[in-house]
Amino acid sequence: MTDPAARIDPAAADGSAAERLQRAVDAVNGVVLGKPEAVHLAFSALLAGGHLLIEDLPGVGKTTLAQAMAIVTGGSWQRIQFTSDLLPADILGVSIWRRADETFEFRPGPVFANVVLADEINRATPRTQSALLEAMAERQVSVDGSTHPLPRPFFVIATQNPLDLVGTYPLPDSQLDRFLLRIGLGYPDRAEERRLLREPDRRDLLEALPTCLDDSDVRCLMDRARDVHLSEPVVDYLQALIQATREHPSLRAGLSPRATLALAATARAHALLDGRDHVLPDDVKRVFPALATHRVQVRAESEAPADVIARILERTPIS
Repeated sequence: MTDPAARIDPAAADGSAAERLQRAVDAVNGVVLGKPEAVHLAFSALLAGGHLLIEDLPGVGKTTLAQAMAIVTGGSWQRIQFTSDLLPADILGVSIWRRADETFEFRPGPVFANVVLADEINRATPRTQSALLEAMAERQVSVDGSTHPLPRPFFVIATQNPLDLVGTYPLPDSQLDRFLLRIGLGYPDRAEERRLLREPDRRDLLEALPTCLDDSDVRCLMDRARDVHLSEPVVDYLQALIQATREHPSLRAGLSPRATLALAATARAHALLDGRDHVLPDDVKRVFPALATHRVQVRAESEAPADVIARILERTPIS
């Protein structure tokens, strides 16, 4: 397995952009300690043109990772704290009547940014959640009959706590599908937690983070990720995994064709981050759990989707 913290080869993409991307990855790993695989997946979601859902216990670094990603990738960014009284207009924007010339002027909301941090997304009502998720899917906002395109890149990082059900509105499955990847962070190991005790506060480290990329760099790398080669044997393996979800007796339904395309795009981005111009089966294996687990439903409550996906990975041979 390739080390997720391995250096990115500048020859795999535009040299300067690739070098700055590596600095961005290193900078985030310097703040989010001991989670190189999660950081690797977060950057894979960005370069694949998708969105990221970070789901875990409070206090393990979800918001820190999201903020670090926003800072190092440059461009404009906004943080939206989701609450029960948040309205769609608070996210999308509103049309204001201008008495002077008797016209409506659109005032864009915080969603008009390159990186949007949706903190505790499951605390907002379903109507407000849907407003953001529609923008994520369509890459545009419609207000009062007018359509307003969102900037490119447009990357949403949402956080939620899976165990705090009081006063929350869990995302339905159809809306979970709008997130390319869902990851968790978990507790740090003993050595990394000791570093947390000895190092400066994470907020101070975030303030000192450099901006390593700009939006043109990110667009360049996203375009390059789409050109990463996907060989026929890798396509065979990818399709075998997808088909296994559709035939597994423990799952109510398998992954959709949209998920198939998402898996290919994420594997390409993952390969680019590892400095390659071609996808290996290992790229598919490493992104598959984060892409598939939140898209499937188990028949029995005693089974966890993550366990079923792990068994599928274990039993599906690489051709």
